[in-house]
Amino acid sequence: MIITCPNCNKQFKIDNSLIPDEGRDLQCGSCNHIWFYNIQEKDNEALKLKQEIISEDIETKAENKKDNIEEKQQPEEIIKTEINNKKKEKNSEKQKNTTTLKKTENKGSKFFSYLIVFIISFVALIILLDTLKTPLINVFPGLEIVLFNLFETLQDIKLFIIDLI
Repeated sequence: MIITCPNCNKQFKIDNSLIPDEGRDLQCGSCNHIWFYNIQEKDNEALKLKQEIISEDIETKAENKKDNIEEKQQPEEIIKTEINNKKKEKNSEKQKNTTTLKKTENKGSKFFSYLIVFIISFVALIILLDTLKTPLINVFPGLEIVLFNLFETLQDIKLFIIDLI
């Protein structure tokens, strides 16, 4: 027997012998809803077919259906053209959106390109200063304290980043 949960409409196959004639509580395995289920007896009488069908009645119904089909075909063509127009509008909107997205992506990628160039240039300058530290101190004696403080600051930043990771 197939039982349907009244809450979520999920269907379950349950053996008839598990439900007594007086009924029992059931719980849905999907939504955990609990309800009382009682087997309802169905009429066992056989359906009787009435033999009083008139052929004329069938023919008139068939003609009415043909007329309805012809009437419905005209609005269908109008609806199809409207749908096609809407699809064209949506496609043009999508193309506009993609062009604006490409423009914003170009601005974002341009910013990151400049940022990467700046970082690489800064690292190259630090390496150059470290390499030429001794000749620069001989030419500019006051530069020794500035370079020492710069390298200490960079060392602190390096330790900070390592601690974050």
